[in-house]
Amino acid sequence: MGKVTGFLEIDRQVHKYQPASDRIRHFREFTLPMSDQEVEKQAARCMDCGIPFCHGPTGCPVHNQIPDWNDLVYNGDWDGAIRNLHSTNNFPEWTGRICPAPCEEACTLNLEDIPVAIKTVEQAIADKAYEQGHIRPMPAASQTGKKIAIIGSGPAGMAAAQQLGRVGHEVHVFERESKPGGLMRYGIPDFKIEKHYVDARVKQMEGEGVTFHCGVNVGVDKTVSELLAEHDAVLYCGGSETPRPAGIPGAEFIGVHDAMPYLVQQNRRVGGEDIQSVAWASEPIVAGGKHVVVVGGGDTASDCVGTAFRQGAVRVTQLDIRPQPPEKEDKLTVWPYWATKMRTSSSQAEGAQREFQVATLEFIGDEDGVLTGVKCCEVDEKRKPVAGTEFVIRADLAFIAIGFAGPISGGVTKELDGKMTLNVDARRSTNVVANDRDYRTSVDRLFAAGDVRRGQSLVVWAIREGRQAAHAIDKFLMGETVLPR
Repeated sequence: MGKVTGFLEIDRQVHKYQPASDRIRHFREFTLPMSDQEVEKQAARCMDCGIPFCHGPTGCPVHNQIPDWNDLVYNGDWDGAIRNLHSTNNFPEWTGRICPAPCEEACTLNLEDIPVAIKTVEQAIADKAYEQGHIRPMPAASQTGKKIAIIGSGPAGMAAAQQLGRVGHEVHVFERESKPGGLMRYGIPDFKIEKHYVDARVKQMEGEGVTFHCGVNVGVDKTVSELLAEHDAVLYCGGSETPRPAGIPGAEFIGVHDAMPYLVQQNRRVGGEDIQSVAWASEPIVAGGKHVVVVGGGDTASDCVGTAFRQGAVRVTQLDIRPQPPEKEDKLTVWPYWATKMRTSSSQAEGAQREFQVATLEFIGDEDGVLTGVKCCEVDEKRKPVAGTEFVIRADLAFIAIGFAGPISGGVTKELDGKMTLNVDARRSTNVVANDRDYRTSVDRLFAAGDVRRGQSLVVWAIREGRQAAHAIDKFLMGETVLPR
């Protein structure tokens, strides 16, 4: 695929960023786009590798046909490239921005640390499609008469809604928040993806007949029983929102917060919305002029770091209980799987102080109950505290970002308690039980997909689950389906 000798002749190149000193002054995206000619050259590097691990089970959850659309871009057929990309991925402008790109880890050229710039090419294809007006409604030619409700408008819910709407079903999406998008709108900062990309897809889907009902908290404002009575099938895509319990003493001090309310607040500010909401009501949380500590080493923790810098934090320290990973992995041991190696996010590169193999022992506060510091210590390979290594980091603000333990306990799960089977896994996560073939729960005509079923995961996995659930629902209702899995 691509140019046969392209990988030998052309050096790997990806999007560059605005300097950190400039980008922390705003909440907009900060990648500097490449020209069409530069992108075509990068697509030309896709080699005829025989077995393209990039779009197999180790590479791309939605099975993007990466070699095919690289070849189309190399040959200047951008229209063909977006058609190919849309055949497997409803929202490539999302994944092209925020996916960690396991496809590049699985690229054959990654054996030499020079993988094809797949993520950069994917974003360029999607952005080009917007430029040329290819992101437009594609309504079904006829209607089936079937009516489907989807609970949650995150990536899984929106992917399922679009697929089901395009085969002629009447689709209604119920969203607790004031606007559609779920995690994409309220969890992921604008500097990673601006929300007009979510708005554009909502507008497209409305043009395809999908109806969005915002401000409706299913299980509270409207029951699941009502939805089941009014619809032929219901798909639950409520996400994984319950913070994993940290069990750290002092978490009650003023200035200690879970990560997600902080990120949601700032996304609301950027979007011009009131930061007070039914789901995330709290006092304003702002890092300006403060010493900030972020507990956790994942993407949510990194988003807190970048947000704090943009709000004017004096210092941001990130604590990771895991040991500092090696700079380079052993390719022959881990390739084509996701490797454990030292990775620095754009937010961390903006000046975060990173502490590895460190446990958070307690939050320290003054007599007024206000946070003043975080007590930590080094841990051994079993994550047990090492005696005599305790130290205290000054902190005016601390965020706990150690993951999520399943759907919120109220709403749907509360209403269906005892009826819908839940599973508690080894990570102390509670997920809705449904397999990844038919996505059916223990409640008749109720399906589940995305993080609520799988547990916290990547946006690309949510899109895959939404698409596959749509396939299963269409087959359940019609006896057969033309929708791909």
